[in-house]
Amino acid sequence: MQGDGSVWARIHSWPTAGSVLPVVLAGLLALMPACRRSGTTDGGAGQDSDTGQVSQSEGEQNDSAEGLSGGASRPSTALIADHVAAAQFDRIPASYVQAAHARFHVFFGHTSHGSQIVTGLQMLARQDARFAFNAGAGTLALQEEEGDLGSVWDLPDPQWVEQTRRALERRGNKINIVVWSWCGGVSDNTPEGISAYLAQMAALERQYPSVVFVYMTGHLDGTGRHGNLWARNDQIRNHCRARGRVLFDFADIESYDPQGNLHADGTDWCEWCEAWCRTHSCPSCDECAHSVCFNCYQKGRAFWWLLARLAGWEG
Repeated sequence: MQGDGSVWARIHSWPTAGSVLPVVLAGLLALMPACRRSGTTDGGAGQDSDTGQVSQSEGEQNDSAEGLSGGASRPSTALIADHVAAAQFDRIPASYVQAAHARFHVFFGHTSHGSQIVTGLQMLARQDARFAFNAGAGTLALQEEEGDLGSVWDLPDPQWVEQTRRALERRGNKINIVVWSWCGGVSDNTPEGISAYLAQMAALERQYPSVVFVYMTGHLDGTGRHGNLWARNDQIRNHCRARGRVLFDFADIESYDPQGNLHADGTDWCEWCEAWCRTHSCPSCDECAHSVCFNCYQKGRAFWWLLARLAGWEG
């Protein structure tokens, strides 16, 4: 049996709060010129280029639960934080919020677009102290590192991969969730480039089976459902669904308003957000990079939903 990549097997194998997990992080992939730095202390299987179906051409094999203590049965579907997750934020039980605070140490590599999630988390923390983070003992630890998934694939190990390994292997670290976001690197990417990303994530999952790695889609760019961005995002989604992976669907959150209406032709500015907030009460923020505050707010809600699910909430 091969080393496990199963989300649930890894979650149930995590130590309790207070124990130390082995952890690492590595270099920095060349950033796209359009992506400014966020000002924080930030951090497979192939698919058919036409159908988006998962294949074994990238050297990834089916996962198993070998080598994990307390392994759990494999989920039949992926864990995907999307616009539905944002809508379900208000249903999160307080006990699972507390569990996330106690158990999780998140490493998040991002530049300005990824900072939208952090801005959303800050907005929620201002609204309700239960969602505070990096506020001392008993609150969620979020370690940000500057960098993103880029767009140029320096195989076999692009800088974001080495950056991750350095962080995970640093003595005494407790990182058990790793998240990386894109800048604009999905829009002009190729099926081969996305397959490389998926294979690199799968390699990290095999190397660090006690860590959950969160995949991500790229932000909207106005090209709609027939554009390259949509196809490459679907390539990522199909991989995560087929393999039972964890995905933060950045683009899906931008695509749907709270009533479930699709705005497929929008951009990362989130034009529907402006229209929505003209007729609804929306929270404010100091800045939502490249966008409006409600877009950041929705992403913060979806991220907390994801943490609660990883903490054991069935949703």
